[in-house]
Amino acid sequence: MARVPGGLFAAVATTLLLCACGTISSASSPSASSGTIISAADIRAAAANPVTVSPLPGTEDASPTTQISFLGGPGTQVADVRVVGSHSGAHGGRLEAYSTGTGASFLPAHPFIAGERVTVHALLGTDTPNRAASTTFTIAHQATVSQSEFPNNPGDPHAVQRYASAPGVAPSTVRITVPARSGASPGDLFLAPYQGKGSPGPMIVEQSGSLVWFHPLPPGEKATNFQVQSYQGKPVLTWWQGRILQVGFGQGEDVVYDSSYRRVAEIRAGNGYKADLHEIRLTSQGTAWIDAFDPIHMNLSRQHGASNGVLTDSVVQQIDIKTGLVMWEWHALGHIALGESKNPAPSGSYPWDYIHINSIDPGSNEDVLLSARNSWTLYDVDLHSGGFRWRLGDQQSSFKLGPGTRFYWQHDAELQPGGLISVFDNGSDPPKEKQSRGLLLRPETASHTVTLVRQFINPAKTLLAESQGNMLSLPGGNWLLGYGRLPAFTEFDASGHVLFDATLGRNVQDFKTYLSPWSARPASAPSLAVESGAAPTLTVAVSWNGATEVASWRILAGPSPGSLAPAASAAKNGFQTTIAVRPTPSYLAAQALDASGAVIGVSPTIKA
Repeated sequence: MARVPGGLFAAVATTLLLCACGTISSASSPSASSGTIISAADIRAAAANPVTVSPLPGTEDASPTTQISFLGGPGTQVADVRVVGSHSGAHGGRLEAYSTGTGASFLPAHPFIAGERVTVHALLGTDTPNRAASTTFTIAHQATVSQSEFPNNPGDPHAVQRYASAPGVAPSTVRITVPARSGASPGDLFLAPYQGKGSPGPMIVEQSGSLVWFHPLPPGEKATNFQVQSYQGKPVLTWWQGRILQVGFGQGEDVVYDSSYRRVAEIRAGNGYKADLHEIRLTSQGTAWIDAFDPIHMNLSRQHGASNGVLTDSVVQQIDIKTGLVMWEWHALGHIALGESKNPAPSGSYPWDYIHINSIDPGSNEDVLLSARNSWTLYDVDLHSGGFRWRLGDQQSSFKLGPGTRFYWQHDAELQPGGLISVFDNGSDPPKEKQSRGLLLRPETASHTVTLVRQFINPAKTLLAESQGNMLSLPGGNWLLGYGRLPAFTEFDASGHVLFDATLGRNVQDFKTYLSPWSARPASAPSLAVESGAAPTLTVAVSWNGATEVASWRILAGPSPGSLAPAASAAKNGFQTTIAVRPTPSYLAAQALDASGAVIGVSPTIKA
């Protein structure tokens, strides 16, 4: 699994390089260091400073509604904040502390004006704030883009699950093509199907293909990144939920549900942005790493685009979950040069998705690993300075690429134990390879080379995913590949042999696929419905959406709701179990029993 920050400044942002007079080192300016690697001396100098700030000094396109984030170690205090816009003048506001006790954000009372430069002065410290700090950044000319969503691809009408006891549950089917073999990892599959036939939404499925839980979404909304994470020391379900725009990104929010399927938290992007679909990653400090896309007006004539063009910038944020405050923010623009993009700039008004950050993995050494699909490059960002410690990929790579290590249009780069990196190599759109691959890479900082440790390719079928996808590390050295745009997912052992393979319905998409143990008891009651039959035999259907402890069902029947008695029973058989009841009763209810025979849930009583 990917590492999370564990040091004192694990969550910190781009550093104000402070000295006694409060000036800023030019090394921290993204415009001064766009695309370059920061030196070890710069990393040490930045890390020596006790407090960091967002937006990054020199940021070219901060939001008009941005807050100013000051983040340091425990006990960090912020005082005497003075904020002045070059056009809007002085800004009043208020300070709000982070729940982590590591700083605060200044929330201006009024928005800034597009194009103006904003200057910030503050006093910082741990007990008595006494260190002067200052920074400047520029406000973006934000653009509006089409809100049209991707049209739904036609799918297979037969590849939809339907249940009499749960009529609102209608996701895509899951067809097992290679049943779990010896050595396959235990656990349930966590999917978020959309497109094709069936309802979109987060879905838990046993490796047999049997449905465990499905959460249908409101019309027009989709889900991605459905997985098990930890929040406040307990396992929770997290996913992104919102609208997927045809211009190439999502607008929504991230949600957290407990093991009773109750919503316990929402994570929204700050500074006026809407959370994008690509990443939601919780930390043990009670924070979340997310991304957002921000279209801005820009002259793109040097990139052979329109002089009045629109560029979509990628924004990375760390959010304090309890307060919703932005603790750290980083913009690709100003750090990654426009010329690195493999996606040609459009000549018209269509927004140019020049870089497309699609994964975020905070490291254990005050860094965060970012994947940029449209530059075929991974970037290790220093959390204190915002600059790059190294780059791995097509252009200006810090490492010489060994055989088999080149990737294209990649997704889901993650730091792995032993200094390894995993990445899902799409290899397509347009095609550059014949198969999408999972890659395990070993960067060597001493020799500045990267070697291929292992690649994972399904030998039984050609899978070339135009978009999306992930590579998940599993216990015992196994790996799970989700093919995103394609309705397929495969588990491999450490040697690359297929242990499990399955597919969703035709044209169904699933941004990432996860596998994890899960135990849950829903807050809702079991559902019971009369499926068919006539006197003297009645067939009833019973289910409990999301329950993992049910071993068997007991049907209660009687002439009135107050006179029910056991009438039939059966072992649980998949998501929905059908049971014959005779003679035909007037009223029915169902009891869910666990493996010991204890009643753990009772359905409402219905009239037969």
